[in-house]
Amino acid sequence: MTRLYDRLTEFAARPLIRDIVLLFVRIALAAIFWRSGRTKIEEGTWFDISETTFFLFENEYSGVPLPPEFSAYAATAAEHVLPLLLVFGLASRFAAAGLIAMTLVIQLFVYPDAWWSPHMSWIALGLVILTQGPGRVSFDHAISGRLADR
Repeated sequence: MTRLYDRLTEFAARPLIRDIVLLFVRIALAAIFWRSGRTKIEEGTWFDISETTFFLFENEYSGVPLPPEFSAYAATAAEHVLPLLLVFGLASRFAAAGLIAMTLVIQLFVYPDAWWSPHMSWIALGLVILTQGPGRVSFDHAISGRLADR
């Protein structure tokens, strides 16, 4: 049993496996927020925010200490831009920090009873990216390699 455990931990410690896991974490977190962002857009448009979204920010999400119209635009933009950055691995730590901040706003001002599920999971995914970086399968890695070559 110990030998199997040792093999598994050795396998998991390989750089390629780490990079695949980090890519998976980036995509998982991005998908959560991307899908949420798409629900805020009028169907068949690129970025026309729906009346339902404005209604939600005026009523159900009214605890957010920002003007509802601003909040609707900011949240919708963030839920589109930050996930794309994560998928491409571009400004990954910034994108993860932004999604962690959004999650905390949702937790504190909108759904305070949703900590264990799902907000804690979202923050955990973001913290993995924030602390470990995006991995080698990312534009961040490619850019940092080019900067180091100079």
